[in-house]
Amino acid sequence: MGVKKKKETQVTSLTVCHQDLETLKSLADVEGENLASLLLHCVQLTDGVSQIRYVKQIVPLLEKANKNGTCDPTIRSCLDILAGIYLSLNLKNPLKKVLASSLNGLPEFFLIEATQSFTSRLQEELNTSTDLYSYRKVIDNISSCMENFDLGRSSVNNLLENVLHFLQKSLIEISEENRKLAGNHIVQTRLMNDLLVSIRVSVMLVQKVQGFQRLHLKNSPTWQSMCGLLSMFTNFLSDDGLLQTIQSTSGLAVILFIKAMFHPPEKIPDLISSVLLRSVDPTSAPEWLLSCCKSLCCADVSPSALLFLCQGTLTMLDWQEGRMGPSGEALLLNTVRVLFTLSSQIKESTLEMFLSRILASWTNSAIQVLDSSSPSLKDNLNGNADVVRRLLDYVYTHWEHPLDALRHQTKIIFRNILQMHQLTVEESGSDLSADRFIFELTESLLRLEWHSKGKYTCLGCLVDLIGIDHILALAKTIPSQILEVMGDQSLVPYASDLLETMFKNHKSRLKSQAVDSTWIDKWHETWVSPLLCVLCEGNLDQKSYVIDYYLPKLLNCNPESLSYMVKILQTSADAKTGSYDSRGALGALMACLRTARAHGHLQSATDAWRDLVSSARIKQGLIHQHCQVRIDTLGLLCESNRSTEIVSTEEMQWIQFFITYNLNSQSPGVRQQICSLLKKLFCRIQESSQVLYKLEQSKSKHEPGSESTRQHPSVSLQQYKNFMSSICNSLFEALFPGSSYPTRFSALTILGSIAEVFPVPEGRVQTVYQLSHDIDVGRFQTLMECLTGTFEEVKILAFDLLMKLPKTFVQFQGSVKLQGLFQAALELSTSTKPYDCVTASYLLNFLIWQNALPSSLSAYLKTQRVACGDGDKSAAVVESNTLIVIKCLLENLEEEVSRAENSLLQAAASFPMYGRVHCITGALRKLPLNSLQLVSEWRPVVEKLLVTSYRLSAVVSPVIQSSSPEGLIPNDTDAESASRLHRILNEIQPRDTNDYFSRAKIFKECGSFDLEDLSASVPNIDTSAEIKGKEGKTCDVTAQMVLVCCWRSMKEVALLLGSLCQLLPMRSVPESPDGLLTVDQVKEIGDYFKQHLLQSRHRGAFELAYTGFVKLTEILNRCPNVSLQKLPEEWLLSVLEEIKCCDPSSKLCATRRSAGIPFYIQALLASEPKKGKMDLLKITMKELISLAGPTDDSQSTVPKVHALNILRALFRDTRLGEIIIPYVADGTKAAILGFTSPVWAVRNSSTLLFSTLITRIFGVKRGKDELSKKNRCGHSPVYRSREMAARALVPFVMMDEIPNTIQTLLAKLPDFTDQCFRQNHIHGTLLQVFHLLQAFSDSKYRMNTYFQQELADVAVCTKAKLWLAKRQNPCLVTRAVYIDILFLLTCCLDRLSKGNQPVLEHLGFWEEVRRIISGSELITGFPYTYTVPGLPQYLQSLTKLAIAAVWAVAAQAGEQNRDVPISFSQLLESSFPEVRLLTLEALLERFSTAASALGEKGLPPLLWNMGGTFLTLVLKENHPECLCKILKILHCLDPSEWLPQTEDRVHLSPKEFLIWTMDIASHERSEIQSEALRLTSKVIAHHMQMCDETRDLVAPNLQQWVQLVVSSCGDHLPTESRLAAAEALASTAPFFLTNPQPILGLQDTLALWKCVLTLLQSEEQVVREAATETVMTAMSQENTHQSTEFAFCQVDASSALDLALAVLCDLLQQWDQLTPGLPVLLGWLLGEGEDLVACEESAHQVEEDYPFEKTEINFWAETLIFVKYLYKHLFRLLSQSSWRPLSPEMLRHLQRTASEQCHLLSQLFRVLPPTAEFLKSAEFTRLRIREERTLACLRLLALLEGKEGEDTLVLRALDSPAAANQLTLPRTKTAC
Repeated sequence: MGVKKKKETQVTSLTVCHQDLETLKSLADVEGENLASLLLHCVQLTDGVSQIRYVKQIVPLLEKANKNGTCDPTIRSCLDILAGIYLSLNLKNPLKKVLASSLNGLPEFFLIEATQSFTSRLQEELNTSTDLYSYRKVIDNISSCMENFDLGRSSVNNLLENVLHFLQKSLIEISEENRKLAGNHIVQTRLMNDLLVSIRVSVMLVQKVQGFQRLHLKNSPTWQSMCGLLSMFTNFLSDDGLLQTIQSTSGLAVILFIKAMFHPPEKIPDLISSVLLRSVDPTSAPEWLLSCCKSLCCADVSPSALLFLCQGTLTMLDWQEGRMGPSGEALLLNTVRVLFTLSSQIKESTLEMFLSRILASWTNSAIQVLDSSSPSLKDNLNGNADVVRRLLDYVYTHWEHPLDALRHQTKIIFRNILQMHQLTVEESGSDLSADRFIFELTESLLRLEWHSKGKYTCLGCLVDLIGIDHILALAKTIPSQILEVMGDQSLVPYASDLLETMFKNHKSRLKSQAVDSTWIDKWHETWVSPLLCVLCEGNLDQKSYVIDYYLPKLLNCNPESLSYMVKILQTSADAKTGSYDSRGALGALMACLRTARAHGHLQSATDAWRDLVSSARIKQGLIHQHCQVRIDTLGLLCESNRSTEIVSTEEMQWIQFFITYNLNSQSPGVRQQICSLLKKLFCRIQESSQVLYKLEQSKSKHEPGSESTRQHPSVSLQQYKNFMSSICNSLFEALFPGSSYPTRFSALTILGSIAEVFPVPEGRVQTVYQLSHDIDVGRFQTLMECLTGTFEEVKILAFDLLMKLPKTFVQFQGSVKLQGLFQAALELSTSTKPYDCVTASYLLNFLIWQNALPSSLSAYLKTQRVACGDGDKSAAVVESNTLIVIKCLLENLEEEVSRAENSLLQAAASFPMYGRVHCITGALRKLPLNSLQLVSEWRPVVEKLLVTSYRLSAVVSPVIQSSSPEGLIPNDTDAESASRLHRILNEIQPRDTNDYFSRAKIFKECGSFDLEDLSASVPNIDTSAEIKGKEGKTCDVTAQMVLVCCWRSMKEVALLLGSLCQLLPMRSVPESPDGLLTVDQVKEIGDYFKQHLLQSRHRGAFELAYTGFVKLTEILNRCPNVSLQKLPEEWLLSVLEEIKCCDPSSKLCATRRSAGIPFYIQALLASEPKKGKMDLLKITMKELISLAGPTDDSQSTVPKVHALNILRALFRDTRLGEIIIPYVADGTKAAILGFTSPVWAVRNSSTLLFSTLITRIFGVKRGKDELSKKNRCGHSPVYRSREMAARALVPFVMMDEIPNTIQTLLAKLPDFTDQCFRQNHIHGTLLQVFHLLQAFSDSKYRMNTYFQQELADVAVCTKAKLWLAKRQNPCLVTRAVYIDILFLLTCCLDRLSKGNQPVLEHLGFWEEVRRIISGSELITGFPYTYTVPGLPQYLQSLTKLAIAAVWAVAAQAGEQNRDVPISFSQLLESSFPEVRLLTLEALLERFSTAASALGEKGLPPLLWNMGGTFLTLVLKENHPECLCKILKILHCLDPSEWLPQTEDRVHLSPKEFLIWTMDIASHERSEIQSEALRLTSKVIAHHMQMCDETRDLVAPNLQQWVQLVVSSCGDHLPTESRLAAAEALASTAPFFLTNPQPILGLQDTLALWKCVLTLLQSEEQVVREAATETVMTAMSQENTHQSTEFAFCQVDASSALDLALAVLCDLLQQWDQLTPGLPVLLGWLLGEGEDLVACEESAHQVEEDYPFEKTEINFWAETLIFVKYLYKHLFRLLSQSSWRPLSPEMLRHLQRTASEQCHLLSQLFRVLPPTAEFLKSAEFTRLRIREERTLACLRLLALLEGKEGEDTLVLRALDSPAAANQLTLPRTKTAC
């Protein structure tokens, strides 16, 4: 990137008229020293920046002249010219400000002359400006004269009467012109801006000019102008057709002018009060006020006008120190009361925003008045006053407002309320923190839910006012509470800001009170300890947000805390290593260090590694199993607060290590972070290299102790070059055949960053590295092959990288190769695979921009091609090449459209035309179309392009516009296209319109757009034609083929037309020499989009037509041509009329949610300028809401459906934002009334609209239990309605009100003694109680003290209605819900009391629960059958409560035996599977917690010795889910506890039980198979730990177990099966994978290792992570931990694959099994067992059967990565070890197999076409992979034979043992 030059400021130079120039020439002296000479030199310059230097010399020159005491005519003339220059300059020109600043220092002697000159020139401007559009320049000059310019202000003061008259005249004429040009948005925007500036200048005039002291002279011209202006401002204030900023400024002007004109001033507050209160007395008010402000002196002033008058009152009156006296205080109170009234009336979001600002302004004014106010005002403004209460209500109501700016105003208001209260009580001298108002306010805020955003800002204000100590005393755990909230992204900024406010305040208070440094320990305990707890144990989101938001602020506040955190985390890192879903202490350590370094808290990277973290820790972090740990470690290496910090050797080595294993990340976010961080590193290298170059050139010695003293700059630069070259090698190696999409995306993105950061050097700028130096023909070819991928992101990255390379690289391709590339692109552009046309587009663009087109194409160009060169010539070459390609494509497209008109089926099978159009659009988008040179050749091409597009659209539109376009072609083998097409078209005629096809038209070359009859669009069908595919084979045309061909063609045409409108310059008239599109052509395109949006039925088609139409409407709204600018309005009114008219012959689609009609209207409205008044939106909403409302007309059904569907689309459109909010109420009313319609279509559309409105009102549903519907259907006889009503109630009850609401609902329930009650009512009420209680209990962020007490109160109320849970209640449904409530209460209160249940015991709650269970059917038996309503639900509820009661007894009893209400054995023996399943789930949770050692306590005595019970159950259980749970429980238990009991319990020996579990694992359903395999593996592992006799007992069955594991690893199997296999391997790894004395045979052992390697390459991350656990276990054994440096570490799957092979090779040596094992491993390398020919035939058949499917893609598994690692370890093994050679027979067998495969590959390569990498990319890639595997095997075989140095067939990229580390898999040749 080099050192960037500072961007130079562009300043427009000043000029003078010819007469002034001649004057200066005549006055300039010979020596060039007088003022005239200076000005002459200045105006003759063309550079504005240089002129500034001359302007600054004017005053010093005049100061010299001032010493002579004369003002000669030369100076007078120069001052006059200077005045002219000043007024001629643009307002924003820096020269204008410089000149004004200079002239402010003018010697006093010249002031009179200068003032006269400026006055004269300004007078001339005022008199000569008669053109409406020249007024703005004069107004700007008036404004600049009054802005910090003494001469200008004096001139304006001299001309006050003229200036006022001019402003009045300009305002009248501009507003009239604006009214006339209504609808012309562009001109209106400019006029309204002029209007706004004029009003602001008028305000400035009154504020800054002193002449208004004479205004009591009523009949003066100045007075008359003032009255005229005041009248106009009043009109503007009430004119809703103007921008609100104009109305707002007019409100300021009205108050200011009244203040200036009214006399005496002390009565101004009373007058303005009467205006605001709409109580002006006509008898006492001045006549001029009644005349000028008539509309403001009546009772019906609009809310907006009143609002802006309040703003003017607060802004324009002087509130300082109570100068307006008691009447001013009354005005202050009246103003806020008016604002409170307006708050309840205003609904529009922009006015709400104004109101919030004005209220904040009012509080500021109140604070100013309170400094010296009367006691009565203080009483009215203290914390307990009504005004403050209403202000607080406003804050609480609006602090969650969706507008950020409005929420910010509530913070200002709240802070000012506190300051107001402080001012009212400061005289008492009491402690503010003990003030009753402050105390209650603090407590009420703390009681609020932490999900309330306003709580944070208000607490922050309180901390600033009273300090943190008071709040910590009330809530000691508040830091932890706030950190807990930081898992919610929407709350994170608020939470982190509050924490920062708190810990800063706490630090300052502790430091001020402390006498030594011990205060820091308390501060750390309060703020850092909770942070470390979150970093180690919090959830993923919470940790991420805490690191990003909280940690930097904490370190910035106290950098010394870093060493404290690192010390603690280093201690914990070994114990808490983390996992794939947990960062552990190592992750926390890396995050802290990364943040510290990025914010400058680590002075030197090298010091950090030496003092804070070891190299081993860094490497562990770089391949950690958790992705964020890897990212944080990489960030620690890459990020630095100093952009020129030298990158150390260690950092470069670690980065290289990281890249080896982390390119294949599955997470897009992780990939993006990796690429971003590496780009930061490259920028650091580039910028630090510039420093090194300077040091090298100067050869200066560096300061002692600086990091640059460690080595010479040239050494560092060479290291940089080597490092960057090594990085690029790794990245190009990652682009091997078959590499995954993530790998390619990462590698290409990083290569693109390198090309961007290290560009080709220009001038003297040196660059340490250039990517082009490391590109050879092989790598160039690799980049070209990346264009063939199925993912467009990869194509884009590869294309961009190719374009960054010098054009000389095209020389790598010969002319024959280039011709082949062009032909391949043309062929791909008609491929039946949609992604092929994208490849074609990029290929063509590459050939265009590299000037590499075949010379034979020159015939397409009429003018001679321009030779390649720089600058304009290069642009001309690209233009001519683009024109050639488009002509070629267009010629082919015309021919294919003609053929498609004869046979659409043939086109779909052989030459789908959308690819050609896509390539044309792609070529046009890359070309800068506003600066074309070959305009005469482009025009006919554009015309032909439009006509061909319309023809193509007409061919495919019958399918797209059918009632059911998806899948109507019969899938038979009839090859007669005529009869089939005829039948298709008959079937797909629209059923929702009338007589559509009879009017289908096409565009004619000489006419406007219209569609012909269908018979014209598909004429002369050849009835005997066969349907032939791409390669001439007869094929059947499926519905999918036709549909894809049609809708993609329509899509591409729409995008092409949209792009043409967006990109092509327009011709104002047909004869215009410039521009390509005529106005008529634009209108035709608009009509095309209109027709297809309104008539298409296929969603894909009209959605894409919408995309193109939006581009068109955006252009039209900015178009200077008035006729085009008005088109959107005309189209909108036309379609609204068509919707409204309800014509039976209408072509509009009334089904499919009105198809494209809502899209059409959306496009028209969304492109309307948002800064305007949105008139089209208002018109549309008024019409639609009217149509959607209730009506008695039966003919209005279809218009109503359309209106409802369109309203839904508009309310969903995020671009309309807050503008649509005012219509929500009417829309909701229309939707609800639509529910009552007898027509299903209306009800359906109303439901959809209502759903959208709910989302618009309440936001997106974020939780599975949230419902944003309010239905008081609580007592509905419909069960589902009651359920929904109960859920819907929750969001409408404030969290603080829930306990009282629950108690109220419980009180309404009947007593047992009541004679009559309805179960529906009881059920509805109980559901509401349940869901409210659930929401309350899920509230994680409430203070425990309040929470516990409120729940205890609810529990007391619950006891009063316990009969509902007993048999006294005959309804099982309501009984079940009441029991659910009891269960929920027990859970909540138990959680709060940490399992000790003091609250529950104190309330006698458990005793009541025991009675319920003892009297229940669980004890007495069930007299019911499943036919009883609610029995399953009741069983589940009762069982959950019973289990909770058992746990409660167990918790209280400890090791003592106490009676339980029911035993687990009783529950497990129940005949109902619901009871058994819930019991088993509860037990499984306890056993699994105990087994994983996560529980604080062990198992309770109640669960001791239960293994035998489960052993008995497992053989007799017949319910699949229950059996699965029992197997899981047995797996959790120690086999030594229950395995010896098999004889007694189930009459099976341990061996027989093992056989039984293996049979289950072989034959049962998949989830049971998986659990059985886990259990079998654990049993086998148990036997392996026992004595030799026991081990020998199961040895014969081990092979069956091995087969089970192997058969569970297939990719076709469910995920659960493969997870079970991975866990089985992990649990048995020490016995079968790494045992120093192998138990299994070598073949079985290697089969298990192959399973591990297979699972590590699974496409599912959860499987890979489970397999990684196996590897970590394997490499952490006593005999293997020396094999790698990562024993006992958490590693990711990518590195685990490498480590697994390292361990395996080491074990083969340990076992002395290298000789028999080597053939197996070579077989893995070669891919033995895969029939190459059969695989190719199978893949080819799949492509033939599914032509529109993407080719085989992989997101993780990369065959050649496995080959790379295996080759690397085998190479090292064979190179370094002493081993017995293979037998000649085995060696010959392997050589023969590899040679035969090599020969077969060469044959298969020969039958591929020359450009197979593009035309047959899937086959080509498969063969390349096979080729690399074969060559790797041959290389190793050559090594085995001792022929490594001989001329043998070797793997191309592997030429040395050093290269074995990084296998270069793409085919490469000698670098050029």
